[in-house]
Amino acid sequence: MIPRELIGTAQVPGGEELRLYRHDRDFMIVLDRNELMSSRLSGSEIALAEQSCARIAGAERPAMLIGGYGMGFTLRAALAKLPADAHVTVAELVPEIIEWARGPMQDLAAGCLDDPRVRLVMTDVADVIRANGLNVGGTGYDAILLDVDNGPDGLVRAANNQLYSTRGLRAARSALRPGGVLAIWSAAKDANFTQRLKHVGFDVEEIEVRARSNGKGAKHVIWFARD
Repeated sequence: MIPRELIGTAQVPGGEELRLYRHDRDFMIVLDRNELMSSRLSGSEIALAEQSCARIAGAERPAMLIGGYGMGFTLRAALAKLPADAHVTVAELVPEIIEWARGPMQDLAAGCLDDPRVRLVMTDVADVIRANGLNVGGTGYDAILLDVDNGPDGLVRAANNQLYSTRGLRAARSALRPGGVLAIWSAAKDANFTQRLKHVGFDVEEIEVRARSNGKGAKHVIWFARD
């Protein structure tokens, strides 16, 4: 029996402590007793990227914002689909997440953070969204992908709730270019959040995807919201 090894901890600003474990060749990021991320479970994170890319396939020099690096599954999947002239901004709030990606999980990262199309910003993705709103003179994005918590119910950090509030969703809508898409990952369904997206003015498509890339595991939810 191979024991689980604690190899790092990180304090989430305004939140609780994250713990990085290694078990054999697998990695897990844990909050309290909740396993937030696992290298064994990448299916829905990959789907978030691939299906977002499919929805902006006609965009010229597409610009994408990814909120939360996690274990990099979404970023790597997006880079595999986006053209050479794309621009991808990754907003990550916790420095240790990137340190782990460049350290113990560097094989898993596969150099994605060093791709010339990628710009890494160490800040709250909500701030990036507000700064790039078309109504404030920003350049906007063709796609905004949010996977910064367990979904609209802030588990890791209470301040994440601002992203999913009516005000936060309006800010995201203003930061989308014409034809752009806001894609939001969640561990579970949330009918109230679906209605909130519609109230803000989005056309909403809600799909279920499996946690594992082999089509097995728990069902996760992705909302795709467009004007």
